[in-house]
Amino acid sequence: MGITLENVSFTYQEGTPLSSSALTDVSLTIEDGSYTALVGHTGSGKSTILQLLNGLLLPSKGSVRVFDTVITPTSTNKEIRQIRKQVGLVFQFAENQIFEETVLKDVAFGPQNFGVSEEEAKKIAREKLALVGIDESLFERSPFELSGGQMRRVAIAGMLAMEPTVLVLDEPTAGLDPAGRKELMALFEALHKNGMTLVLVTHTMDDVANFADTVFALEAGKLVLNGSPREVFQQVEYLQKLQLGVPQITNFALQLKRRGLSLGRLPIKIEELKELLLHE
Repeated sequence: MGITLENVSFTYQEGTPLSSSALTDVSLTIEDGSYTALVGHTGSGKSTILQLLNGLLLPSKGSVRVFDTVITPTSTNKEIRQIRKQVGLVFQFAENQIFEETVLKDVAFGPQNFGVSEEEAKKIAREKLALVGIDESLFERSPFELSGGQMRRVAIAGMLAMEPTVLVLDEPTAGLDPAGRKELMALFEALHKNGMTLVLVTHTMDDVANFADTVFALEAGKLVLNGSPREVFQQVEYLQKLQLGVPQITNFALQLKRRGLSLGRLPIKIEELKELLLHE
């Protein structure tokens, strides 16, 4: 069934002199098993949508359907609590979500909070820590003694320990070096290939091209563009108007076109460019 936003609007501090509209009449569907990217300039409403997906925020108007649960402006915490297990939200700089005294305890906290026994929770925690590449020798260490990249992996393991159906990622590689970025994106790709639905907010258009199968572009709280990455990245002028970029390969292909090379369509991956050049 996936996740559906239907005519969703959201206003921060609604009813006060400081009210600020973040979303206006947004409707979209995130399909089961998809890898969906949300793109847009800062302040476009991306992070607000992420928090609506797992009930951290309630819509001011409209509804958010998450599988069999419908979130409305009047939903109670009790009614939507289960969604936070189904939809795992990894914030930007996820290491700030860490708080326990050891790595193992931190990852086991979530399952225990949902009624899993301590023994079973620690078993799940060990599995998820191994999955994200944290060595067993670090399990009893304080997470605050780890490197920034390791702390982020621990935070992600903590979210995976909840065994969500959907993983929502808000700029998950921000601040990491190129090697750390590559490793994390490979982890997310592996999770997706194993059937997990992923929702990614990113400013890195190469990640959208290389991993996502669906793109939603937002501008000033409104949905203005959607489709596959291949479709969306053909609209270069409009994306530039939105202050968004295109993948590096697409930009390179544009330079070739300006020098007189006919390519037909703009490639978004290097493999596509090679194929187009071979047939030119």
